[in-house]
Amino acid sequence: MAFARFFASRLLQAVPVLLGVTLVVFVLIHLVPGDPAQTALGPRATPDAVDALHSQWGLDQPLHEQYLLFMERLLGGDLGTSLRFGQSAGDLIAARLPVTLWLIVYAAVLACLFAVPLALWAASRPAALRDRVVRVISVVGLGVPGFWLGLVLIEVVSVNWLLLPAAGVEPGFLGHLESLFLPSLTIAAGMTPLVVRSLRTEVLRVTESDFVTTARAKGLTPHQIRMRHLLRNALAPSVTVLTVNVSFLIGGTLVIERVFGLGGLGDLMLTGIDARDFPLVQAVTLVLAVLVVLVNILGDLAQALIDPRVEVQ
Repeated sequence: MAFARFFASRLLQAVPVLLGVTLVVFVLIHLVPGDPAQTALGPRATPDAVDALHSQWGLDQPLHEQYLLFMERLLGGDLGTSLRFGQSAGDLIAARLPVTLWLIVYAAVLACLFAVPLALWAASRPAALRDRVVRVISVVGLGVPGFWLGLVLIEVVSVNWLLLPAAGVEPGFLGHLESLFLPSLTIAAGMTPLVVRSLRTEVLRVTESDFVTTARAKGLTPHQIRMRHLLRNALAPSVTVLTVNVSFLIGGTLVIERVFGLGGLGDLMLTGIDARDFPLVQAVTLVLAVLVVLVNILGDLAQALIDPRVEVQ
């Protein structure tokens, strides 16, 4: 019951944030140079044709009226109609959202699979060679651009070795696992260094705790101490780091989806920006903002589940 109340409370607290996101995005998208009607009709369109399309799309109304109309439709569950595709923005998003969700979850899982063993391995002998190697890899990993790594993986793994698809999404569960591995690996490579550094620091801190000393005195093996005591107590702060990384990852999917031709929300957003499709960009941004809010809420709940000392209020 406490978790349900916490979840509902956080959702209510997120409402003003989401409203602020809609306002900021609405203002920024209208400040971007370019006219959606001119873009749609082409450079040879006459002023009368452009004005007629402005009137048809409602772009000739004052900005505050356009925003109020957008909010009115939003409260009614209507995300608007795409100027570029002529379809409901909600339908376009619903068709692309599964790919983006797959990518986010897949990358987060890979990041955890890489980060936990590396952090434990490095913290088992602080200041030793293995620890230094892991720290160097973490620093280097933070400096590698995601789009560059993605292009390298495509060239090596897909083009030269012919092991995995270079672009697109294959149908089915196994098809998704195969075709989304490289883009997920690209994103996970950027997330792993921060999680490794955070988890390593927490493991070293917990190692000095009294309960770990007591566990050693009781004759528990190093493996038992790591699995029963170290990992659980060190994970809670690292969950926060992972949550923040996933939040950044949601925005970072824009470039990675375009590099790998995945056709998710990121690719849809860039298409909308190129076409000056104001309703589509606003709708996608709002959905991405909701995903960020949900990830942060779930991160807080996971932290409370891992560490009972964290209270959910």
